Amino acid sequence: MGKYLLVWLIAAACLSANAQQKFRVIGYLRTNNILAGQAAQVDYSKVTHINIAFINPDSAGNFASMPGLKAFADKMHGLHIKVLASIGGGLAPAYYTSLLADGNRQALVQKLAQLSEIYNLDGIDVDLEGERVDANYENFITTLSAVLKPKGKLLTAAVATVYKERYTDKALAQFDFISIMSYDKTGPWRPEKPGPHAPYEMAVEDMNYWAGEKGIANGKLNLGLPFYGYGFGPGAPGDMSFGKIVSTYSGAEDKDEWAFPEGGTLYYNGIPTIKNKTTLALQQAGGVMIWQLLGDAQGKYSLLNAVAEVVSQKK
Repeated sequence: MGKYLLVWLIAAACLSANAQQKFRVIGYLRTNNILAGQAAQVDYSKVTHINIAFINPDSAGNFASMPGLKAFADKMHGLHIKVLASIGGGLAPAYYTSLLADGNRQALVQKLAQLSEIYNLDGIDVDLEGERVDANYENFITTLSAVLKPKGKLLTAAVATVYKERYTDKALAQFDFISIMSYDKTGPWRPEKPGPHAPYEMAVEDMNYWAGEKGIANGKLNLGLPFYGYGFGPGAPGDMSFGKIVSTYSGAEDKDEWAFPEGGTLYYNGIPTIKNKTTLALQQAGGVMIWQLLGDAQGKYSLLNAVAEVVSQKK
């Protein structure tokens, strides 16, 4: 009886640990906002990870000094929040092509590891996109993983389904978790294709690809949520944060688009859609990722509050 009781207790403990595994709420903040102390309005009790975007090296692979970054990381650690440096971005410098190549890769990896240690960061988030995900990407990721993991650091990625053919299985396997950029289907750079840039259907399709077709474990994935909108046509702003949208247009918080008398339309995700996407992530992923936290509204229209409300109801 004692043996069976022990087995049962071990099984119960494992089930309990899995049940208590925290749903990730990852928020990006821009480097300049953090270093200028402009991110005090964020309700950090509702996030689990902060990705600082973007901390990129110069063309020689060197990182500039960032006074205040360690203090921010230490403060977040006191709130039980992990902090990562995010490299790359949609406008990542073209010289990454050279930095990831054979002759420079190892030096860049070592400097990234040093960066995480100097500022007491929890890891590195890789947001290389488009042409920056080249033939050297896999070797860069595997080398970076080999250096960071023994130090107890996280290695994560932001990926876009539109570039799905560029990510190799070997590279994807190195990441602790992967955030799907389920937005920017269109935008001001594509005026001939107006419409929603982050519809709910896109989130479903993205999850179906990464978890279904690609076979990545659900718990390793985070669903990206946009806290901003894009406008097309006469009278519509090219882009606008959600906070600005709801403070400018009364009643916009429960919609996904706002039409202008001149004929243009602003597209975004309102509170109901963000809640529906969070529910989808709870069912099919291990978390959500937000670009970016300072785009949020304050008070009752906060999208971060909407995320937290859905997550708390599922506990």
